[in-house]
Amino acid sequence: MDYQETLEYLFGRLPMFQRIGAAAYKADLSTTIALADLTGNPEKELKFVHIAGTNGKGSVSNMCASILQEAGYETGLFTSPHLKDFRERIRHNGQKIPREAVIDFVANYRHAWEPLEPSFFEITFAMAMWYFKEIGVEIVVLETGMGGRLDSTNIVRPEVSVITSIGLDHTQFLGDTIERIAAEKAGIIKLGIPVVVGDLRTEAMQVIKDKAGSSASALYAIREHTIGVPVLDLKGPFQEDNARICILTMRVLQEKGWKVQAEHVVRGLGNVSENTGFAGRWQMLSTSPLTIADCGHNYDGLQMTMQELKNIQKEKLHIVIGMSSDKDITPILRLFPNDALYYFCAADIPRALSPEDLQEKAGAEGLHGEAFESVRKAYEAARIYADKSDLIFIGGSVFVVAEVV
Repeated sequence: MDYQETLEYLFGRLPMFQRIGAAAYKADLSTTIALADLTGNPEKELKFVHIAGTNGKGSVSNMCASILQEAGYETGLFTSPHLKDFRERIRHNGQKIPREAVIDFVANYRHAWEPLEPSFFEITFAMAMWYFKEIGVEIVVLETGMGGRLDSTNIVRPEVSVITSIGLDHTQFLGDTIERIAAEKAGIIKLGIPVVVGDLRTEAMQVIKDKAGSSASALYAIREHTIGVPVLDLKGPFQEDNARICILTMRVLQEKGWKVQAEHVVRGLGNVSENTGFAGRWQMLSTSPLTIADCGHNYDGLQMTMQELKNIQKEKLHIVIGMSSDKDITPILRLFPNDALYYFCAADIPRALSPEDLQEKAGAEGLHGEAFESVRKAYEAARIYADKSDLIFIGGSVFVVAEVV
């Protein structure tokens, strides 16, 4: 198979949560463990920074990888989902995994793994571990896919575990209370391994403290440390807290003997996008009119985003919005302003809520606008109707943002 045929195999044959939702979710690690055995358990020969969280884990992962690259380490970065190219998920020093490596991995192992009926994420994680070992990566920054306890990435033993935030998202899988979701995220805490946490809610922090205590894991919370933040290239209402989590994580690595200096932190946090290719978080697409895209898609993330939009001076707010069909969006829609003009659309994935259904649900909450058959057409309409002094915001779903950035 060539690269395109290999991608078609991966996307077409393997169940992918981002596209089909619950049918792709597996609540155990048995297949991941079998895949690791099949590929020679490369994860046992690698070092990790393991990062979970409802919001912020992607930003913190890219920040940490950028700093480690600046410190001179051969750095692997595993994240999800991708925006444009599958290979964005697996990076070495900011460079995407080569097409040839993707082809080779699938060609070498697919006949052995097919009886296991793995998911897309399980195969992608196995590919990343295999590739990072093959090229001699010194440390891997590893972002969980969902949750933590039963996430495929949780077969590793890291240098440090990180939990960025805990909110209500993926409740059908992780639980419908903050405490239950915190317990799932806390599943990445390993015996004797330090854990860094963001500014968590009281009920979530208690769960994390209990788990860290029972695991004899030193707990580092950003609220208990004075952490100055240098100039950041990533913009948005949440990136300073993400940077504090990242800096505290680097301090823990320093304590463990990793040679990360202040100059590496400053350069790393000032050049995240350039060093890692990170995109889609409070990304400015145009200045006339000001156009911003952001991947925030759950209640906590969008709450911060809406507050930041209020603070931007503008004449009229235009919102290009699409959402997934497998979540309760009514509380989320109530965060959006009634005086904006809406352009309802659906990303090109099976999970997407139809523009008409989204328009109807939004209308019930006092949000009004037109429905469009594609993200691109919705964005083009917003650009036609917006004056230079207006603001266009694009969001609601990672996959909506992916079609415009």
